[in-house]
This record gives sequence, C-alpha cells and structure tokens, in this order.
Amino acid sequence: MTGRDSEERARELLNAGDAVAAAGLLEQAVARDPAQTSLWLLLAAARRSLRQTQAEMAAIERALALDPRNMRARLQKASLEELLGTPRAAAMSYRYALGMLPPGFEPPPHLREVLQHARDVIAANDRALEAFLDERLASLRAQHGAIPLRRFETAIATVLRKQPVYRPQPSFLYFPNLPAIEFHDRADFPWLAALEAATDDIRAELTGVLADGASVLEPYVSIAPDMPLNQWRELNRSRRWGVYYLWREGVPQSEHLARCPRTARALEAWPRCEVPGCGPTAVFSILEPKTRIPPHHGVTNTRLIVHLPLIVPPGCLFRVGGERREWLPGKAFVFDDTFEHEAWNDGDAPRAVLILDIWSPHLSAVERALLQAATGAIGAYYGTPTYQE
Repeated sequence: MTGRDSEERARELLNAGDAVAAAGLLEQAVARDPAQTSLWLLLAAARRSLRQTQAEMAAIERALALDPRNMRARLQKASLEELLGTPRAAAMSYRYALGMLPPGFEPPPHLREVLQHARDVIAANDRALEAFLDERLASLRAQHGAIPLRRFETAIATVLRKQPVYRPQPSFLYFPNLPAIEFHDRADFPWLAALEAATDDIRAELTGVLADGASVLEPYVSIAPDMPLNQWRELNRSRRWGVYYLWREGVPQSEHLARCPRTARALEAWPRCEVPGCGPTAVFSILEPKTRIPPHHGVTNTRLIVHLPLIVPPGCLFRVGGERREWLPGKAFVFDDTFEHEAWNDGDAPRAVLILDIWSPHLSAVERALLQAATGAIGAYYGTPTYQE
C-alpha cells in the first residue's frame, strides 16, 4: 500500500471513529516513508483521538522537522500545549503560526474559529505577562518615578502588543542613522519660545484671513485624476482640509505674507529647510469639523515638522507613531512626519495650526548642502518637485 493509499484509508478509519486502526496503519506508513509530512500530521491526529499526548507531540515534532513552516502542524502543537496545561508555550506556538499568515490573508471558513482562538490565547497571555511584569517592576518604577520613562514604557507596550512598532517610512528619501524619534525634545529647539510668544498676533492675522470665507483656502490634497487616491479619496481637492500658504515649496508667498506682517516677522528666526523647489513651507492648516486626516507618511526624515496650534476646539487629537497628543494653543511641538501619523477634528468648529518644516538638527552642514543639490538634481531629472506626499 502506497503512502497516499495509507493516508486515504487512515482518514476513512478516523472518520469512522476507529482511531486504533488508523494509528496502526499510519505507524506502518511512516516506517516505510518517514519523509511524508502529511502522514506524520495524520498520525498526530489519530494519537490525539487516543489521548496519547506524548506520542502525538512526537509526531508533530517530526512533521515540523520536515516542514518548519507548516501552519497546520504549528496550530496542532499549540492546541496540544493547551491540553498539556502549558498556556505560555501554547501562546508562543500560536504566535509563530499567525506570523506565517501573509498580509491580507482571508482564512477559509473552517480556519476562522481556529485563528480567532489563537488570537484570544495570545491576548490572554499578553495580559498575564503584563501583570507579571507590573509586579516584578513595581519597586524599580517607583524608585525612578521622577525620571521620564516614556521610551522604556513604549518598548514594553510593543512587547505586550499594546501598540505596533512604528518606524520611519519616508515616501521619497530615507537618510540613514538619524535618530528615529516621533516627538522631539522641545529643549532642542530654543527658537520656539519666540514663535510661541507671537501666538496671539499670528492667530489674529489668521482670523482676519478666514473672515474672507473658505475661498481664500486651497485644498491641501490635490491629486491628479490619473493618480491612485488610496487613503486620500475623501479629502482630495476638498477644503475640509484647507491651507493658506505663507511659503510654498521654497517660494515666499508675497501677497499672503504682506497680509500677515506680524506672522512674517515671527518667522524671521525660523530655521528654514532650504531645498530649492521643495522647501521651506510655512502654512496655516485648517481642519474642518468632523474631518479626519488618514494615517500617512511624510517625504523624508531629513526634515522635521513644527506645529504651532492656534485654534483648537474640543475633540481634536493628533497621533505620531504610537503617541497621541492634544494641540494646546500657543504650545509648539516638533515631530518626524515619516512616522505614520494622523489627525482628527471631531469637534464642532474648525481647528487651525501653523505648520513649518525645518532641517533635522542631526545633519551636518555638508550633508545639508549635498541634500539640497541631490534633491534639486532629482527634481530636474524628472522635471517635477520631488517632495510630494
């Protein structure tokens, strides 16, 4: 009897409830052909029916030795570890199994319940691990409670899968070995204090601009009809996210700056990200009520983005990577927009922010000069600006 014949006959016996005969047949089959993963898996199933847990594990291990990425074997091993009362081992095995699923995988109906159970076991284990760590780390955390521990707590949150691991993913240019920091330390940008001191003047000038109506604003998102919209479908060419440029792709907007002279003066000390045809950019960003900016990534980690909140109704939030922040009027912050970020205004009034771009402070003067030249050259090669989100 061939291995295929033995497998088919063993399935018939298992379906008929005769696990003893099926196991005997399969033991003979694997003795003749020990390199067939499917025979070992079926033998493991027969031994499960016979409650021969150690023998079942041995069969699963043989199957995995032949095919380490066999999901069925991984799932059965995890299920057996649950039966054996080792939930931590089961959670690890389920995690390995789920890690083999390709992005966007849609399981067939017979697998959905199994995969959901796997996720539930993993989640329960993460909660148990969190409680275990809280107990073990409580005294040390209390001892150092006066020291900011955000980086450590974020690391633990990723281990516990309470938040994903976020990394810079620029849509245009990635510069290696720059610090990957979502929100930068305010102390590294002392010039922000002068900008914040002008908040009332800047807000007053913006209010005057907005008094002319929505027509003074341009849609921030303006994608050509032949380009894929992806997440921008709702906001494309819409003033629900409108902007009023003061500087645009390196060009000062003289008429707008003349209309906002106090804002222009406040921007004199702004350390601009000078890249001909691309930067700097300074813009009033207006987000209408009940509007969300979807998760997206900026163009390059060689620049950072500054927000100076001006008008912030209740219900507005901003997320960069795994950290959410409220905009507080007059309190600027600096972030790396090549991390996934999003914003929303769930309030009943528009939200207004002044947005600037600056060089990463971790670039040398030579690196900046080379980036200016290279970015300009790439734009010249393609005949189009290169900084496009």
